[in-house]
Amino acid sequence: MATYKQSGVNLENGDKSSKIAYDMAKKTFSIRDGRIGNPVLFEGGFSGALDFGDFYLLQNSDGVGSKIVISDAIKNYDGIGYDLLAMVADDAVCVGAETVSITNTIDTENVDPEVIKKMMNSLKNACLEQKIVIPGGEIAELPGIVKGNSWNATALGIVKKNKFIDGKNVKPGDKIFGLKSKGFRSNGFSLIRFILEKKFGKRWFDELYCSRRTWGKVVLTPSFIYSNAILDLIGRYDEDATADIKSIIHVTGGGIPGNILRGLNGYGAKLDKLFSPIKMMLLLQEFGNVDDEEAYRVWNMGVGMILISNDENKIKEIMKKHGIVVKQIGTVIDEKKVILTSQGLYKHGEILKF
Repeated sequence: MATYKQSGVNLENGDKSSKIAYDMAKKTFSIRDGRIGNPVLFEGGFSGALDFGDFYLLQNSDGVGSKIVISDAIKNYDGIGYDLLAMVADDAVCVGAETVSITNTIDTENVDPEVIKKMMNSLKNACLEQKIVIPGGEIAELPGIVKGNSWNATALGIVKKNKFIDGKNVKPGDKIFGLKSKGFRSNGFSLIRFILEKKFGKRWFDELYCSRRTWGKVVLTPSFIYSNAILDLIGRYDEDATADIKSIIHVTGGGIPGNILRGLNGYGAKLDKLFSPIKMMLLLQEFGNVDDEEAYRVWNMGVGMILISNDENKIKEIMKKHGIVVKQIGTVIDEKKVILTSQGLYKHGEILKF
């Protein structure tokens, strides 16, 4: 049975390290007391907020992870910029922020101008769609340290204080809506590569997934960026909200159970109407004998973003406008746990508890 740990990623150590890093970060907060940019303490949030008077300035950083290893292998960078922007813009919108700009850092084994052009063209296209600027960045050539390419970014966002979304109004009985994903986004790729290499060998990315597409191209399916659609619900900086959205959760590393509790105000979730995962997720479960619990902890299993709200009609109207499949996937419960009816390969219809 393949696990994330076998592929080289330890989620438990990652969670511990994240806590250590944030604990250290909090020790710097007091130096801005009484000054512009005083940090807001927001445990479990997806972005860091700084107080600028009438508004909060949001910052967060992330990267495309080992997904770029596949881009490097097949020389396809057409969608990787969408993955990079999705990781940071969809984090920022979780607190209601409109992402204004993104800076990026490319660490590379050897600088190849043609590869850089393809990567940045992809990011440019994603940013134009989302109304976000790229004011700068850095390219570092690091032979002997980096293998291939590594790509990370920092987003800058802004939100008025009265529109800041922190989940404090979430209550038991509230509806939980899932926004369907089109692929793996940028999480769990160490396990994906581990499984496919064991199944097909080192050049697994050249193997056919179907008659016209290779496994490499299929798993590189670009992340859909939800930020624009959600901003249509909550309003951009100077716009009014069209729906009451109580909490927004980005399903990133840790999957649904590793993220949803971050936005539920101390409550839990009963998820009994989840989407069926897309075909390639179920195939990877089969190839690697990945149990359903592990799959839900590592991959998004069909849910890219989660909204907590009771404005069902407005959510469906706006998501349809943006071509996003949405449905109610569960309800908030008065118990801090995740109770999930699996749609996975091995325990379909069974209840999993996290």
